[in-house]
This record gives sequence, structure tokens and C-alpha cells, in this order.
Amino acid sequence: MPATITEDDLVSSLADALQFIACYHPADYIENLSAAYAREESPAAKGAIGQILVNSRMAALGRRPMCQDTGTAQVFMKVGVGARIATSRDLQALVDEAVRIAWKREANPLRASVVSDPLFARKNTGDNTPAMLHVELVAGDRIDVHVAAKGGGSENKAKFAALEPSDDVTDWVLRTVEKLGAGWCPPGLIGLGVGGSPEKAMLLAKMSLLDPIDMPGLLMRGPASKAEEMRIELYQKINALGIGAQGLGGLTTVLDVKIATYPTHAASKPVALVPQCAADRHVHFVLDGSGPAVFTPPPLSAWPDDIQLTSAGAVRKVDLDHLTRQEVATWKAGETLLLSGRMLTGRDAAHARMSAMLKAGKALPVDLRDRAIYYVGPVDAVAGEAVGPAGPTTATRMDRFVDELLAKTGLLVMIGKAERGPEAIDAIKRHKAASLIAVGGAAYLVAKAIKSAKVLAFADLGMEAIHEFVVEDMPVTVAVDAAGQSVHTLGPALWRR
Repeated sequence: MPATITEDDLVSSLADALQFIACYHPADYIENLSAAYAREESPAAKGAIGQILVNSRMAALGRRPMCQDTGTAQVFMKVGVGARIATSRDLQALVDEAVRIAWKREANPLRASVVSDPLFARKNTGDNTPAMLHVELVAGDRIDVHVAAKGGGSENKAKFAALEPSDDVTDWVLRTVEKLGAGWCPPGLIGLGVGGSPEKAMLLAKMSLLDPIDMPGLLMRGPASKAEEMRIELYQKINALGIGAQGLGGLTTVLDVKIATYPTHAASKPVALVPQCAADRHVHFVLDGSGPAVFTPPPLSAWPDDIQLTSAGAVRKVDLDHLTRQEVATWKAGETLLLSGRMLTGRDAAHARMSAMLKAGKALPVDLRDRAIYYVGPVDAVAGEAVGPAGPTTATRMDRFVDELLAKTGLLVMIGKAERGPEAIDAIKRHKAASLIAVGGAAYLVAKAIKSAKVLAFADLGMEAIHEFVVEDMPVTVAVDAAGQSVHTLGPALWRR
């Protein structure tokens, strides 16, 4: 008689898993990122990796999200054909209940990022449902579960190509990774799915990221197959591109490269690439009827205790309340700034609404002249916090609005993560403005610099509303200066091998 898996055990295990991965990196990621920190020679990249590691430890101690983008819930289930679940509901309903519980947990609320209508209204569901559920029926009488959370920055960089059978996959991967930019928040992992059909290849790529990081062991013992040879070649050649942590230029862009394959049509070679960001969040558990899953955090000894949060050069303090175009013109790409004073926030939805208002000749609800705007959607605060984890979102998505806002509002400074495109850089140069970056993957650390927060406009947009933060010594790097110099061009070019 097969053991019975109760509805409560399934739901509570999933909810606890989602909360767990929001706060704790897998031990293998901490170990390998710590090794990358130790060997990094680029001061800018070393500083970025150091911030990610410090943030990771702080999030673990505070039991708060390591990244403000707590992602979409991704659940991969292998259900034994002999398993019995004591429920009258379908699996999607059970998983969605778990997501709802996890995201609404009072002690550690997570950020709701899912919109119900992808084409038109794009209204936030408010509880991050539905989950992305993948189910496979297998032999046995237990349920094998992998739970992951994928943020928009890395998901948006997923790529697919229907290659010709004679095309070289390695060449395609290198060309593709070089064009990804830094919006996926390296250092992370690259997952490849090759074969099957287009949707099968994408699923293979994503699921490959659930495997443990084993590249150091593979390099030590040497490859035992063509696939392992290819993994090593890609790992070495991707890192040789010089992209580095946060795209600042450095030795480590990826900690591992995973490859999963499946038989395919003789005329086809479908290839999918899915990057995993610095918020490498996933956990595995098994339900066999003996009770809910239990999750054990990594020991504090897993994190290095010798991290120095130093900058690549001199640090300049900036008073945001008395910002001038003349001062901004003196900033140089790659320079470290510590920001204090009042800054505004606004990302995709707020920018689209402001643009529509400007085109209609309407006054904006906030004055942007000589102000800084931070591209962020923070997590809700809990007791004692001014704001929850509040790391940057990808600046590139706001590129289409840059010229209009700089020209019509007098906006002076923008803060996000990753590079700016050519048109945005041209606008920044023409208007003598600047674009800065905070470290993606250091959301909890960044939030500690925010002393107060209030909503000023567009409250109906939830986490995308325009807030005013008061910050103290918030660390940022000049990404694009008033002369149009970009650190995301200069850094990788310097470290490319």
C-alpha cells in the first residue's frame, strides 16, 4: 500500500521552500562565488562580488530576500505513478496556494511581480500566482520536487535558436553571451538545452541550472565525455570575454556551464540558452508520506569572513539635495560615489505613464528637475525597516524614455544595473547627465542605506509606484558619464583575454 502524501504536507513544503530560497543561497554557490572573489584581479569586479557575498550573508542572518526581485515561482515535479496525494484539487491549485502563502508571509513578505494579462492590462495578481509548474510522471511512489525562483533580469536574457545541423553550438553560445550585456547579473551560470523541440530545449536549459555546481571538480579531474569537454571550453571562453561581475570587466563571468541534450529531428538542432543570475535560488526535496520537507540553512562558516568592501579608487560623497549639472559633469565612468539625500524611484510602468502624460501635455505629479531617479521595485518593509530589499532593476529597459525625460523634465541622474544602449548614451551625453549602477544581487545591503521611504505618485502601481527615498552613503558606480564614456565598454575591453 503506497504512502499517502497529504495536501498540507505538499503545500507547506512548497511554501517553506519558496521562503527558504528567497533568503539563502545554495552552499555550492557561496563556495564557488567565494573562490571567484579570492582570485579576482579587477578591483571593480572584486568589489561587486564582495557586495554580493556580504548581501548574501546579511540576507541569511536577517531572513530577508537576497534580491528585491523575488522572482516567479518555478516548480518541477516528478510524480511517481504509485504516489497518492490526498486531495480533490489539481496540482496547479495546490502549488498556487503554496505560492500565495509564501509571498504573503507576514514575517518575510516577498515581492509580487506576476501580471495576469501579458498583452494588455498587465495587472499585478498581488500574490505572485500562478506558478510555472512542470510535471513529469515517473516510476515509484514518491514526489521529487525542485523549486526555483527566477527574476526578470535573467529570464529576459533567455535565448533560442533553430540552428542548422552543421552549425557550431559553441560559436553561437559565445556570440550570444557577448551580446547579453550585464542585465542578467553575472557572475552566475549558463544553462544550455540542445535537441528535442523548441519548447523541450528551453525546458532542458532551465532544468540544467538545478544541478550542483561541479566545474572546479571537472577542471581538476578532466573531461570524461564530449559534453564535458564542451562545458570546459565554454566556461573558459565565456570568462575570457572579460565581461566580469556586473559587466564591469573581470576574470569571472560564469561559475559553471551546464548542458542538457535530447534526441531531435535529423533536420534540426534547436538550442536554448538560459542564464542564472547572482541570485541563484533553488532547492530540492522529496515527499514520501513521512511528513513535510525540512530545510537547513548553510552554516555561517560558509561565507568568507575577510571580505573588504573597498572601491576601485577614491570615493566621492554626493549630496543629492544639492545636485548640479556642473558637479555631474566632473564624474568619470568607473568612479565610486556614495549618495546621500533624497532620490526618486520609478521603473517600467511609472516611466510609461510619465511618458504618456508628457506626450499629452500634462504636468507630472513629481518634479524631476536636477533629481536622481532609481530604477527599483522594493520589497515591502517589515518591522524596523524603512524599506525591504531594494536592489536595482535593468537600466536598459528604460532606455526608450531617457531622451524624453532628460529633455522635458530636467532629470539629471539615473540609477539602475547593467549597461545603457547607444541611443541612451547619446542622450546622456547631449544633456550632460549621468547613469549610475548599484550592484544587482545586493538588494538587502543596498536597503540598509535607505533611511526612509514614502510613495509620492502612482500608488496603484504597487512596487512600481514612484517613491521618495532618503539615503545615506548608498554605494554606486558611474556607468555612463556626461562625456558619454561607459564603464560597460571600457571594463570588458580591458579584461578581455
